[in-house]
Amino acid sequence: MVEDLLLQSGEDQPFRMLDPNIPLTRYCPIHLSWDNPQLQGMDITDPEACQGYIDSVLATHNARVAYGGYLEKRKLYTKAGRFAGNSPRDIHLGVDFWCIAGTEVLAPLEGRVHSFANNSDPGNYGPTIVLQHQLGELKFYTLYGHLSLESLQGLYPGKEFRKREVLATLGTTKINVGYAPHLHFQLILDMGRYQGDYPGVCSEKDLPFYKKNCPDPNLLLGMK
Repeated sequence: MVEDLLLQSGEDQPFRMLDPNIPLTRYCPIHLSWDNPQLQGMDITDPEACQGYIDSVLATHNARVAYGGYLEKRKLYTKAGRFAGNSPRDIHLGVDFWCIAGTEVLAPLEGRVHSFANNSDPGNYGPTIVLQHQLGELKFYTLYGHLSLESLQGLYPGKEFRKREVLATLGTTKINVGYAPHLHFQLILDMGRYQGDYPGVCSEKDLPFYKKNCPDPNLLLGMK
């Protein structure tokens, strides 16, 4: 039921999450998984090294936006203490859109602000917005992480955004606490008690729960 409703909410063409002046022909897939041979010997946790790899992928495809990452098992999080423990968290629960800081982020469908926060501890999202949506009887949420500080100005719970309205802009590495500039976009069915935040990476043992509660964003966006 959830998958059907999300698919029905989409369009014939994939939804462009970023600046509407960037055509889909300038989007390309990127893989940051453990088993990507191009990342062997590279410290992908270093934002400059990560940006260098992203730039090389963009150049190869003559692209401006690199996207991907749903349920991707990554070594991007190995140095951040928040992801460590007996069951390290390294499975990505959203889709990332890697593009330059300051790029506009569009709302993929009508919604209202559920909550927002600046999650500024190392390895976290930095400025984050969560929207609440209603499709028939289905209530769900979308999370936007790694935004600019300016994106949080003027927000309040309940503020409405139309489909394709500019919601935010991407933050710099300094503001998004240690990552190359990008948007983390995630679907969430049940927010629980979270406000302005929700886990975007999980461990192998918790994957069954999070995979169910955080469906593939491509059901909504239509990105292959």
